[in-house]
Amino acid sequence: MTGSENRPPPRRRLIVNADDFGQSHGINEGVKRANSHGIVTSASLMVRWPSSKEAADYGRHHAQLSLGLHVDLGEWVYGDENWSPLYTVVDPDDVRAVDREVRRQIELFRDLVGRDPTHIDSHQHVHRSPELLPLFRTVAEETRAFLREGSHGITYDGRFYGWDRYGIPIPSAIGVDALDGIIRSLRPGFTELGCHPGLGSDMISPYRDERAIETVALCDPRVGEAILASGVELSSFRDVER
Repeated sequence: MTGSENRPPPRRRLIVNADDFGQSHGINEGVKRANSHGIVTSASLMVRWPSSKEAADYGRHHAQLSLGLHVDLGEWVYGDENWSPLYTVVDPDDVRAVDREVRRQIELFRDLVGRDPTHIDSHQHVHRSPELLPLFRTVAEETRAFLREGSHGITYDGRFYGWDRYGIPIPSAIGVDALDGIIRSLRPGFTELGCHPGLGSDMISPYRDERAIETVALCDPRVGEAILASGVELSSFRDVER
């Protein structure tokens, strides 16, 4: 028998990260439920909103939930074959303004949470822009935070989302069967699965009803059973070696 035959199979580790934490009370309630009764292990905090303090308080008292920064430069919606702003914080084409705003939000995060974020990502993935990505990489290095799709081999999986890229609903993407399929398809190593739980309708985003559906699926016992049956380990960004 060779040495390779004695080796254990590669570990598959899943970080389930809830975006938009702090944007509204209803989103906070969904994230908290999906953490306490479901598979959410991590959350990304939007620090500009009144409900961010409530979210940060929860994060400070639940150390098992890794808390990162969800940089908020605005939100855009698709309609009439065009993208239009729902709200804008700064112009994403103004790199200097974005730099100042990102650093301001990091300071707000520190004030709210009392430490640096474990990870950094952005609302509607604006950090993916070729013009902004170097800035985000620099800030992540300075804060020793993991940057979504850019750190330590952590794979990002965005399949658990109830709209297509143009805002057309795809409810089958956020059901229990969809989660089961994602879990069973995971490759070895760390995977971050993005999600958007929420309850109620007090959020500004038009992505509302889908949040409650996500929350139900994330808390469904069958999902936990699928994780156990597949040998997947629930993890957080705190578990990733730097």
